[in-house]
Order: sequence, then C-alpha cells, then structure tokens
Amino acid sequence: MLAGDADAFRVLVERESRSIVRACYRVLGDLHEAEDAAQEAFVTAYRALGTWRGEGSFGAWLARIATRIAVRRAGRRRPVAWIDPRPVSHEPAGSGGRTGPGEAALVAALGSTPDPAQLAVRAERAAAIRTAVVGLDEPYREVVVLRFFSDLSLAEIAAQSGRPLGTVKTHLHRGLQRLRRTLEAEGVA
Repeated sequence: MLAGDADAFRVLVERESRSIVRACYRVLGDLHEAEDAAQEAFVTAYRALGTWRGEGSFGAWLARIATRIAVRRAGRRRPVAWIDPRPVSHEPAGSGGRTGPGEAALVAALGSTPDPAQLAVRAERAAAIRTAVVGLDEPYREVVVLRFFSDLSLAEIAAQSGRPLGTVKTHLHRGLQRLRRTLEAEGVA
C-alpha cells in the first residue's frame, strides 16, 4: 500500500469502512453525513500515507483522522429547533377521544416502536452531548472522541497520539469531568 498499490488501499478501505462510518456516526448522529465524513477520511488518509508512522494499527490511525473530520463537521453545524411531533387534537367535545381510521392504522403500524417524542428527546440529548464534546479543549476532546466515538483502547490512543499511557488516562479523566460539568450546567446530565 505504501508503495502506491491502489488495490491494497482498496482492500483496506473495504476492511475498515464499517468501523470508520460507525465512528463518524457516533460523532455526527446522521448516517449520510457520517458516510461523507468517512469518505473524506479515506481520501485524506490516502493523501497522507507517507505520514503514517506504523506505530499502531492502520485502522486506529484512520479512525483518528475520521473522528477529527467528524468533530470538525459537528462543530460547523447550526442549531436545530425541534418541533413537537405529537399531533394536535381537534376533537369535538363529546367524541370520547376515538381515533379516526387513518390514526388507527398509524397506531397499528407503529405497534411497539418507541414514542416519536421520546425519540426526539433522545436525539436532542445525543446532540447536546456531541456539542459538549466538540466544545472540550484539546487534548481532552481528542482523547474522549477516540475513546468513546472510535472505540480505541487507551493503549491505542497513547500509541496514536504519541503520549504516555498515564497522560492519556489523565486527559480522559479530566475531559470526562469537564464534559460532566458542562452537561450538568445545561441540564442534560
């Protein structure tokens, strides 16, 4: 691959694409945007192959690139105003709260799926957490993102970042403390 064999890089892309898209999705919360970020990460990695030190796995190096791209994308997002998904009831007095044929079909189709309002609250909380992570100072943001969004071990983070394992542990601990304080101040935790 380092010699420029495009087929070797294609094999690596096929091998790593699921985990890279998953890491980007954990940061961004949107599959299409995660796929775009993963594609950008593969292009960036291909152009920067000469800088890969080979100290850790190629997947870990690629995950680090991808999470940085995803965090940058998440930081450029504009806030979204959520709309209450519950329908407004326009029932006449005395109707007994019965549902019409269309609503009954919708309720039957949804079955045991979660309430859309609950899904919206979960999505809002996940977005608040991602925003709080993006707001962390370096090196805390990088360590938290690599640990929880890319699923790298502390040893892999230490190898990829060139920091001692003890320093990585300290940065993770302090980053999580700062993240917790931020989320509590916003009423999310």
